[in-house]
Amino acid sequence: MNNLTAMRVMASGRPGPLPMPADRSIAALSKPETLQRWSDEAAGLHALDIGDNVITMFDVIGEDYWTGGGITAQKVSSQLRAIGDRPVEVHLNSPGGDMFEGIAIYNVLREHPQEVHVKIMGIAASAASVLAMAGDRVEIGAASFIMIHNCWVMAVGNRHDMQEVVSYLEPFDQAMAELYAQRTGLELSQVRDWMDAETYMSGSTAVERGFADDILSADRITKNDETAAEAQSVNEVRAMELTLVRSGCTRSEARDHINKIKGTPGAASNATPGAGPTVKPELAASLLEKLKI
Repeated sequence: MNNLTAMRVMASGRPGPLPMPADRSIAALSKPETLQRWSDEAAGLHALDIGDNVITMFDVIGEDYWTGGGITAQKVSSQLRAIGDRPVEVHLNSPGGDMFEGIAIYNVLREHPQEVHVKIMGIAASAASVLAMAGDRVEIGAASFIMIHNCWVMAVGNRHDMQEVVSYLEPFDQAMAELYAQRTGLELSQVRDWMDAETYMSGSTAVERGFADDILSADRITKNDETAAEAQSVNEVRAMELTLVRSGCTRSEARDHINKIKGTPGAASNATPGAGPTVKPELAASLLEKLKI
């Protein structure tokens, strides 16, 4: 960061960078319930007008196996280079995903030499709430939400293994709590309590607590029903994968099970990741029953 950028960051009060894990073999993810809430309440919401300095983030955080999409630090870096040395808008509607990829995106946005204006169109949950804090200015729709929580992982092993996971995650929970506290000016203990409780904040509550600066005008937001339906379909598959992993499957095993269902007569006709997967509810229920979930 050059001196001019540093002065702008200091003047704006934008928090500093967050630590990145040396070992990315552990993934901190969004819960299936968060994906469902995004599908039910926010999928398909986006801005009416999009300029050439806008980065849209209407997807899960991190590379997505099922669609080939997802929001990554590499993609955001490329978009920022294309925008150049100009102010940037981030249009955000995401259930989160890979917390550590969210931290990486936050750090990339924080390094941009011009103002970063974040507009939350639907939900900024989990990892998405972290990267939203990179904004010099954050606006949120009145009917939109920010959700904060501790890093959520799925792990197996004995008590010693579990203690290693606890020790691994604790510094990142602390760093996130300090980030939220710095952005809002609230006591660290209060922020940690909200993270422990997995707290959803409406637009007005987010502004009141300092997670956002102002309410985004409703006439600037629209909903695409086709996009919402596609998101619902894919989110069912993502949530099923996480549910299978909860039951004791590895992610590879869970994906194999789901791909078999997708190849079953009456299920989705194309089992290739990236093809917009759909799993019929009765087939999903049958698989979950067989696996005793």
